[in-house]
Amino acid sequence: MQIKTYNNQTITIDLEYSGGNLVALPALVDPHVHFRIPGDQEKEDWHTAEQAAIAGGYTTVFDMPNNIPSTTNRETLEHKKSVIQDLFDDSQVHINYKLWLGATTENLKDIEDLKNEILGIKLFMGSSTGSLLVDKKANQAKIFELAGKLGLVVGVHAEDEKEMQKQKKKIGKTTDVTDHSKIRTPEVAKRAVTQAIELATKYNTKLYILHVSTKDELILIDEAKRKGVQVYAEVTPHHLFLNENDYASLGTKGQMNPPLRTLEHQDALWNGILDDIVDTIGTDHAPHTLEQKSQSYGHAPSGVPGIETCLPLLLDAHNKGRINLEKIVKLTRTNIENIFNIPSNNDWTIVDLDLIREVKNENLKTKCGWSPFDGKKLKGWPVATILNGTIYKC
Repeated sequence: MQIKTYNNQTITIDLEYSGGNLVALPALVDPHVHFRIPGDQEKEDWHTAEQAAIAGGYTTVFDMPNNIPSTTNRETLEHKKSVIQDLFDDSQVHINYKLWLGATTENLKDIEDLKNEILGIKLFMGSSTGSLLVDKKANQAKIFELAGKLGLVVGVHAEDEKEMQKQKKKIGKTTDVTDHSKIRTPEVAKRAVTQAIELATKYNTKLYILHVSTKDELILIDEAKRKGVQVYAEVTPHHLFLNENDYASLGTKGQMNPPLRTLEHQDALWNGILDDIVDTIGTDHAPHTLEQKSQSYGHAPSGVPGIETCLPLLLDAHNKGRINLEKIVKLTRTNIENIFNIPSNNDWTIVDLDLIREVKNENLKTKCGWSPFDGKKLKGWPVATILNGTIYKC
């Protein structure tokens, strides 16, 4: 059958589908996933993660390094590749992927050695899930300087550790999940982004700021862009479609780093999309089991799954007039290809813009088996994804 594309061309594919308002979008690229292998396979593995990705319209992912062990040198990188390949050998699905390398205070030589084998360098300026943390400015500067010389992207988890610990001490011991947003305040993010931009400017480094969540960050990023700094902003679906009010229903299932923000910051992210300050959407797909997430605050891990629901959320927003299809394609495909200099492919996702479906935990492909959007009815869903010429029904 012939299907129109988002830009009013047509493609022909062998798909049986009756009715609906079908549109073909270039298959999505997710620059920010945690597929948990090696080390946390009870939460996710590449079999389940691939299925979840394809169900969400994705055929390419960039996987993060905070595994067990962390991916920080040749040995751990090769081990991770071999584990993934072993899973590929048992699967008919071979999703496209690239790997981030984690920055430490001691692996500058490893970064240089692996410069042609990695997507970029992941730098945790503040503590999050896993053991990777480089919070001293002098050490951060060495990483930025090397990346600038090598032409590597530095992807930063931009939370200032010192300010975060200051807020944590002020609040004290707590089991109230709403305090998560009071510990990891907008000021925590602002300070880190200010420092990252300063270093990127000094060393002419390509800077990719992960999961931007505040108005303050966007102002700084916009100013830097106007000065010619190579800085790019990523936002997540959970920060676009959830806010602090959702703690009441989600509890620790709404706990992630950086945390949920107020409506003011949420609206600022949408304005940043419209004003072309935001460059990409990364799902930060970070599954944990329901048992783990059901623990009290202080014990529950941060992170939520998102790769299956991101595109339906965006299509629903499109149907409500909030974002057009061209912008969705830029944020989830073409801008990412340009920033990371990866070649394009001929993968597609076929969406039915009129299909109304409810997000249900029991229907999800992700191994963790839950979503913060469970129970939400959305209009617009992927119905098929084409990966390397093979059609997979969603």
